[in-house]
Amino acid sequence: MSNMIVKNLNFGNEARDKVFEGIEKLTQAVSSTLGASGKCVILEDSNGNPIITKDGVTVAENIILRNPVENMGATLLKQAAKKTVQEAGDGTTTATVLAHAILDNAYKGFDKKNVRIIKEGVNSCVDKVVKYLDNISIPVKDEMLDHVATISTNNDKKLGTLIANAFRSVDKTGVVMMEVSVSGETKTEVIDGAQYPKGITSPHFITNKENKSAELDNPLVLIIDSEVSTIRQIQSILEHVIKNKKQLLIIGDLSPDVLTALAMNKTKGNIKINVVEAPVLGINRKQILDDIALLTNAVVINENLGDDMDLIDIDYLGSCLKSVTTEDETIIQIGETKPETLSIIEEIKKELKSCKIPDKIISLEKRLARLSAKIAVVKIGANSEVELKEKLDRAEDAICATKAAIKEGIVPGGGVALLNASFNVKGDNQGEQILLESIMSPYKVILNNAGIDEIVIPAEDGVGINVINKAKANMIDEGVIDPLLVTKSALKNAASVATTILSTDCVINNIRVDESNR
Repeated sequence: MSNMIVKNLNFGNEARDKVFEGIEKLTQAVSSTLGASGKCVILEDSNGNPIITKDGVTVAENIILRNPVENMGATLLKQAAKKTVQEAGDGTTTATVLAHAILDNAYKGFDKKNVRIIKEGVNSCVDKVVKYLDNISIPVKDEMLDHVATISTNNDKKLGTLIANAFRSVDKTGVVMMEVSVSGETKTEVIDGAQYPKGITSPHFITNKENKSAELDNPLVLIIDSEVSTIRQIQSILEHVIKNKKQLLIIGDLSPDVLTALAMNKTKGNIKINVVEAPVLGINRKQILDDIALLTNAVVINENLGDDMDLIDIDYLGSCLKSVTTEDETIIQIGETKPETLSIIEEIKKELKSCKIPDKIISLEKRLARLSAKIAVVKIGANSEVELKEKLDRAEDAICATKAAIKEGIVPGGGVALLNASFNVKGDNQGEQILLESIMSPYKVILNNAGIDEIVIPAEDGVGINVINKAKANMIDEGVIDPLLVTKSALKNAASVATTILSTDCVINNIRVDESNR
């Protein structure tokens, strides 16, 4: 009985009010960063050190409220923000503002009888607004990259232009990534490399906890097209790596026992290693592995082709400059492309010109992208640790937002796209009207953060207020734009969390015991 946790129960309006209070507190802190005139927030980390940021998700993650029910509300809102950044890389503040606005408008004249109708109406209206946004979106033209990146860096034109140029340098097939500059100078470096469609196999291999990625510098590369069933089969490789103080990237299928053993050894600090699965069985499996081997100078080990799994030695190893494995993919940086690879690239290009089979064309294009891809590394430098952390947050947002814009296009920024939707989409019931009223909130918050007390709502679509000069302007023409994917993700996730909270009638929390009273 003594080990049981005592619970506190909150019902009805009392429960909803406390949850909403937590949401209001979080929104107030996060929304202050929204827009070109958004303000910085100073946070204290666990060690008492100050952190300065304009990144909404960073602010949200650092908020823990004393009241447990209020904290539940704040935590639910964080989930909407977190899911948005996972899907689109940006838009966390917009998602927070939207979720708060939906709940605020829904709670006015709240009636239990209408909850289901409101919830269904909000969700159906989300679909209508998304359809409207899809219709008004425009593809990203070259010059728009600068605007997208600059806005996402909180109007740091120098950093925005650098990131936009990074995307230009790698074309559609390339990758843009970010790392800390050793020299302290912010610059871009373009190198050859490959994007491999397999991510983290075990959390034990993660080296960068903040990004949840496994990063290796100058690793040796072992590629295996057959299952490694015992650790003994790769023993000589592991001994070579440890003896020479090297790092090791394994691409292949390992038995659970082998994988566990390597993960434990990595955790203990015995070896710096990362394991990435081989592609699923299919016609492209061998080709993908062969291409990665070609780029890294490795030899693919294949039992079916006569290789002895008990005789794997260092002659099979290749190498690369760096490997970064995230949840979804692995980026392999290789430096300069070999003449042999360049020759194969030319052959693929010739084959593409004469090929008439759709499936084969797609396969050849994928292979061409894999072998000829460029990687632009944006190296972020700063004069202090505080400045560096803040700059890294902004750069990461900008890279993700630019990627999202290239993928799905752009819409007028500054909250104008959603503002226009509120007037152009018809609300057929109470829930739909609540959503349409709520999606005006980002526009209003942006003006408020700029010190514009009188909210001016232009009649023309695509027209908003330039918060720098306080004048009406066409957002697209002014370069004030948002990636469509970011706006849609923020709206969907905000509505999902808001309607879930709206339909809540009971909150159960653990009773906290003040340690000082013991």
